[in-house]
Amino acid sequence: MIELNQAADDSGARLDAHLPAEADTEALGAALAAALAPGLRIWLQGNLGMGKTTLTRGVLRALGHEGKVKSPTYTLIEPYVVSRLDLYHFDFYRFNSPEEYLDAGLDEYFEGRGVCIVEWPDKAAPYIPSPDLEIQLRTEADGRFAEISGHTDAGRKCVIELGNTLQGAGPVPGTN
Repeated sequence: MIELNQAADDSGARLDAHLPAEADTEALGAALAAALAPGLRIWLQGNLGMGKTTLTRGVLRALGHEGKVKSPTYTLIEPYVVSRLDLYHFDFYRFNSPEEYLDAGLDEYFEGRGVCIVEWPDKAAPYIPSPDLEIQLRTEADGRFAEISGHTDAGRKCVIELGNTLQGAGPVPGTN
């Protein structure tokens, strides 16, 4: 079960979530899916094995994707047309230099109305556009911890909607 804390931020633009099990990370993604809006840029931060792809899988499952969800470590991008959105899942882990982002010609994805979820965005900095929403994942003694921050009006709105979903009376989407 996801344990949620509203962070000390007057704008309501930050949430902290304790994720005791992998299923909770996927459930957080499912809850996030309900708050997504076209054009959002989401950065997923965290070391290897922190649950970045698991969270993305939760988003995609909640949007109706039934196929496999894998990290695009070698392909750089996995595009999905799901529900009401075009979603692009990026992974820049294998970049040796930020200029590889420019060489790959990926700017057009970030200029459109698709939702861009990016693993390892720091590998493409300073060329990758800034995020609307940033999710930092790390381990804790009894699971994982997610710090979710909105950096733009669209990102803050997403955080507020996510908080409302997670604090709602019913179970978080994707949980039992």
